[in-house]
Amino acid sequence: MSEARTAPQRIIRLVDGVPQIADDDWHVVEHDARWGEIRREVDEEHIIDEFSPGGVPHSHPLLLPLDRALAHAERLPELGRIGVWLGPTDEPERAVALFPRIQVIGVHFPKFTDGRGYSTAALLRSRHGWRGELRAFGDVLQDQLFALRRVGFDTFVLRADRDPETALRGFTVFSGSYQGAVDQPLPRFRQAEARA
Repeated sequence: MSEARTAPQRIIRLVDGVPQIADDDWHVVEHDARWGEIRREVDEEHIIDEFSPGGVPHSHPLLLPLDRALAHAERLPELGRIGVWLGPTDEPERAVALFPRIQVIGVHFPKFTDGRGYSTAALLRSRHGWRGELRAFGDVLQDQLFALRRVGFDTFVLRADRDPETALRGFTVFSGSYQGAVDQPLPRFRQAEARA
């Protein structure tokens, strides 16, 4: 996944529906990350002292594994900007209880060929009503961007060896689509009827 960074990474974010390059300082905390190296104190007790991975300052926003975030849900607001990330086997409905406490949901794509994240995104948006930032990260490539956008992603963290500037072309590969999806629920033949 990712390691602690000192500089923001460049990502693609939809701003009013238009893909733009942006700097990003969110840090993905891995399942097996070493915890407890940075602590903040409030009211004479440590705040989720096992939550802070070594090398990541508390001022940086963190994307926590869903299980860790659920285990400490009540204390998440004390940590500042927090999000959660779901892996391919995480059930999206488990994140619903955290919606009021988080700002971002990340969906991890461990391999380019693993399409379960598409379903996760569509469920989070259409069935569970997530309206915040939804980011795809992991083995994310230019060829996926058009389809990722259609299922509800609005932020795209490309694989480290890919250039976001070049990848912007992935959004213009197709001029439109015939099927309905999260970004346009009506299929093409129904869109004209709806406008009339």
